[in-house]
Amino acid sequence: MTTNLRIAFLPLTDVAVLAVAQERGFAEEEGLSLDLVRTTSWATLRDRLVYGQVQAAHMLAPLAVAVTLGLSQQPAALAAPYKLNVNGNMLVMAKDFAAALDPDLAGRLADPLGTAHDFAAAIGLWRRKPVIGVVHRFSSHALMLRYWLASAGVDPDRDVVLRVLPPSLTVEALHAGEIDGFIAGEPWGSAAVEAGLAETVAVGERIWRRGVEKVLAFRQNWMEENPETVDRLLRALVRAAAWCDEPDNHSALADLLAAPRYVDQPADLIRRALAGEMVNRAGEPAIPNPDFMLFSREATPFPWRSQALWIYSQLVRWGMVEHSADSAARAGAVFRPDVFRRALAGSDVPMPGASMKLEGAVHSPLAVGSRKGDLTLGPDRFFDGRVFDPERIGDYLAGFVQLR
Repeated sequence: MTTNLRIAFLPLTDVAVLAVAQERGFAEEEGLSLDLVRTTSWATLRDRLVYGQVQAAHMLAPLAVAVTLGLSQQPAALAAPYKLNVNGNMLVMAKDFAAALDPDLAGRLADPLGTAHDFAAAIGLWRRKPVIGVVHRFSSHALMLRYWLASAGVDPDRDVVLRVLPPSLTVEALHAGEIDGFIAGEPWGSAAVEAGLAETVAVGERIWRRGVEKVLAFRQNWMEENPETVDRLLRALVRAAAWCDEPDNHSALADLLAAPRYVDQPADLIRRALAGEMVNRAGEPAIPNPDFMLFSREATPFPWRSQALWIYSQLVRWGMVEHSADSAARAGAVFRPDVFRRALAGSDVPMPGASMKLEGAVHSPLAVGSRKGDLTLGPDRFFDGRVFDPERIGDYLAGFVQLR
């Protein structure tokens, strides 16, 4: 008997693994049929999951933590046993604003710290306090943007305006002059660049390499009550993710995602992110960025609890939640490596032996202990060189300069 699952998603390139699991038969081979429910905004997607309209969701990782902590509308305990991707977002700004930055795009993207200081200087030259679109207050993009701006002394709550709007409306808002730039997952940054409205200023992959992006989120009680179904879904997603990461499949994947039922944007724009061949200024050659978005390799799907705790640390840093042992424990428990290991126990998928690590400590490919097979982790460095120890959150936060 086939089990039907309703899963909410937003039209973004990083829905790839879910789309491929359904369209290429990986879900069917596990006895599943996925009803992928296209949703416009993260707030709507959140509500569909919390109120039981869907069983799972393609969700911003910080939003899963925020909902669990009661920071975003109706509180509910969510669980994320699978990461759908790492990286895949970028900050684009109107061409007039970008003109005040280093004109060498390759140099601009390769030096996020220097570019942050250029950005800080450009704020003083701009005609108003810059309005930057973010897709949700509790998004990886918004937290990375805050982190990046603060490195140059920019207070994201005082020196710029962060305006929330759905990813699919970012380009339209930029064209209308309602915002001066935005940070969002692909393909929306590329769409703004292709339209000649913006230039790329920074990419998430250069702010936090292998930074957590989207997760597969469940209501915790539903996940605990349906372990066999969850395990089958995770096994299908692992196989789909491996297919997505294969370069030979990128053209077919871009064509699939370009369909109206998924992203509904030109296949070429979508393919750029998949291949890491990003055009950052209209009419110029692509700048290679092979790690722009990852789905499978280097244990990408594994839900490190330390990454949930880094998200938590940023929520504390910006006054969104008060630090306590209980809050930290609940935040860390959103990511469920135990469920991932259970689901893949009978497979040959390499899995880390630990559930937490020092985030930002890997500067070059590193072979690590794995419960099955060989596993090499890629660099996970933060652009400012900081290392996050999940067992010393207070010390980590004390190391940041207070902006106000």
